[in-house]
Amino acid sequence: MPLDPSFTGRTYPPTAPYEVGREKIREFAAAIGDANPAYTDAEAAKSLGHPDVIAPPTFPFMLSFQAAAQVVNDPELGLDYSRVVHGDQKFVYSRPARAGDRLSVTISIDAIKSLAGNDVLTVRGEVHDASGEHVVTSIMTLVARAADEAGKE
Repeated sequence: MPLDPSFTGRTYPPTAPYEVGREKIREFAAAIGDANPAYTDAEAAKSLGHPDVIAPPTFPFMLSFQAAAQVVNDPELGLDYSRVVHGDQKFVYSRPARAGDRLSVTISIDAIKSLAGNDVLTVRGEVHDASGEHVVTSIMTLVARAADEAGKE
């Protein structure tokens, strides 16, 4: 059964703050193989005008994906997560995430459409620091694959 497009525009409560730590940034940078010194060396980051080490551009995916669980687990929406694949990801930055930030994410459903029997959801995460300053907008596309007619995968 297709998802109800009237859920478009639904916004979920902000997440609890996540404190961005130097070690988490360092681990993430190592995991993605990015040796940029601004991710591991405070002095290198300061020489670029940042108050502390900054996170790689894809670091907020971890936060926005966790926040999107509110959409995935919304019983009223009825999304079958066993059929979901991550279709696309975009980020629109005001500034980089940096060590010491306490970030919260507010998730909204921007669009729900049906394409060839698949449900396509556009989910937006607005990431703000503890002072309310916008850090980044995360836009992800989730595709809930249609079940085949015989009920087999």
